[in-house]
Amino acid sequence: MKVNIRGKNLTVTQDIETRVKKKLGILDKYFIMSDNVEAKVLIRDYPVGQKIEVTIPTEYVLLRAEVVDNDVFNALDQVIDKLEGQIRKYKTRLSRKSKDNKLAFNIASIQPLDDEEEDVIVKTKTISPKPMDMEEAIMQMELIGHTFFVYKDTETDQISVVYKRHDGDYGLIETE
Repeated sequence: MKVNIRGKNLTVTQDIETRVKKKLGILDKYFIMSDNVEAKVLIRDYPVGQKIEVTIPTEYVLLRAEVVDNDVFNALDQVIDKLEGQIRKYKTRLSRKSKDNKLAFNIASIQPLDDEEEDVIVKTKTISPKPMDMEEAIMQMELIGHTFFVYKDTETDQISVVYKRHDGDYGLIETE
């Protein structure tokens, strides 16, 4: 696995780069993957600590985790733990759903989660997205108290989703 490390408001030292590559190397045992998989690591320095975001787009699943901590190396350890938890969770779900799973995991190296609950759909809704602009969609989302809203964009005539991010800002998902 290739590793691409970037720093924002922080210089990525040789020590940080070495430690990140070593820690991400631990995840190699879980995958049967080609060398063209690239883990993207973004390290940001904030007044309240350092934030590490790791994104690993494999052929079948996207692994992503982020952690904020006062120490960059503690944050790195925590983000690796989160990624390993995601891998175990995916493995458990896949083993329950199908015996012939196509996901490129090295299944023998992953311990399944015993306490993993099965996903249950408790409600199904059918909607007819109404034509509106993004500002109106945000207003509608806020009025109904949801964290996302599906609508038909009047500019592009496509289905779009506006959502509230963890930082309080808004995001937009557009379809092709």
